[in-house]
Amino acid sequence: MLKVLISMILLVSTPAFGSGIVIDVRGEANGTLTIDLFEDIAPNHTSRILKLAEEGFYDGVVFHRVIEGFMAQTGDGQFGKVSGDRQRAGMGGSNYPDLKAEFSDISYERGIVGMARSQNPDSGNSQFFIMFAEGNFLNGQYTVIGKVTDGFDVLDKIKKGLGQNGLVLGEPDFMNTVSGFY
Repeated sequence: MLKVLISMILLVSTPAFGSGIVIDVRGEANGTLTIDLFEDIAPNHTSRILKLAEEGFYDGVVFHRVIEGFMAQTGDGQFGKVSGDRQRAGMGGSNYPDLKAEFSDISYERGIVGMARSQNPDSGNSQFFIMFAEGNFLNGQYTVIGKVTDGFDVLDKIKKGLGQNGLVLGEPDFMNTVSGFY
């Protein structure tokens, strides 16, 4: 009886996996990242990510901000295309409106994916970041949208940036293609 009760509690308290994205990474890191999206935790944000992936918005978008031991940020399809002028990479979004925050009690640990935003908590749009390590100071401040389930070796090889802002100089790694699954 106790085992059944514990199993039920774990099932209810664990985000349901059902949809996600597969990212083909190119550059210093070459390979695939698989991210399960937490559609039950952040339904609006995960729906946006899937929609943009289906539209090809993320294809060819660079990892423009990568901080060793912290996170890799990407998703600026407006100013962050590998083939374009990336001077404003990290300042853009999609043609869709910003999203209201969907905060949860999920801790930012290695592999957690969060929605990037400006100072306004309700400004998530298209950009997201993937944690290299624990970052509990982000808990409750940024919407958690998923977790890496495969490809940690690829994540760890993404070209790192410099300084506290993690600006990637030269040729950054990029998301060659991003596809969604349900």
